[in-house]
Amino acid sequence: MNIVFGWGEFFSISCALGWAFAVILFRKSGETLPAFELNLIKNLIGVAFILPTALLLGGTVPDYGLSGWLLVIGSGILGVAVADYFYLRALNLLGAGRTAITASLYSPFVIVLSMLFLGESLGPYQWVGFVFVLGGILMVSWHKHQTEVTPADLKKGIAFAVASVFLMALGVLMVKEILETQSFYWTVHWRLVAGLGGLLVFTSLRREWPKIRENIHKPQPWLAIATGSFLASYLSMMFWLAGYKLIAATTASMLNETAGAFIVLLAWWFLKEPLTRRKLMGLCLTAIGVLFVLNG
Repeated sequence: MNIVFGWGEFFSISCALGWAFAVILFRKSGETLPAFELNLIKNLIGVAFILPTALLLGGTVPDYGLSGWLLVIGSGILGVAVADYFYLRALNLLGAGRTAITASLYSPFVIVLSMLFLGESLGPYQWVGFVFVLGGILMVSWHKHQTEVTPADLKKGIAFAVASVFLMALGVLMVKEILETQSFYWTVHWRLVAGLGGLLVFTSLRREWPKIRENIHKPQPWLAIATGSFLASYLSMMFWLAGYKLIAATTASMLNETAGAFIVLLAWWFLKEPLTRRKLMGLCLTAIGVLFVLNG
């Protein structure tokens, strides 16, 4: 087996690991700070770090042209603001277990859209790896005793979750060509700014600022929130998009899926969650799948 591991593969797996660390921190901070406020703060911190990075390393602001600006702004609004909102709605309706399982549709969506619009394809080894990775993530995400939900909430929750991962996949593919040809740091910056702007407009329209201020003024684990936000909205965001810049979107998306396996390991290590036989089997399947993907 001829394993290929370049910078694109490194960034995609590093994104998954960084996101997993952020999720562990958010699990603790999420016990006191509601998800919407946490998401808003996460993106504010991301913009605060990416702007000086772009100023130092990004050179001059790119001239995207009208179509380029529409793609970057649209990618941020769809992939950050709308997708995040849909994900949080699904989380509230379905619970973490079912939402995580539905989120495994992310790489299939990326693969299908990449084949349709970017002309990408998977090799035989990558198809095998895709099956192993997806199977492993489903095994570590599945909970036998799920919290019961009503049929109506189940349908709405699944619809929100599917829409969320589809928009996330669509959002990153919208800017893949721009990431490859224009300033990487400025593109990441403007995409995140567009997403944050969408969240701020949404918050203002719903007139939720008094409730948000009230929740933020309560005692919070700010170190965990700030560290998780830095990892999620700055470091992992850059690694995520760097992976899509350097390698095929199909490969990057499958390597991103390993976040689920990393979360299980870190939850066992730091949060003392049980590492069951089923989870171990899922981790093994994911690792085997990654080897097949890298061989493609």
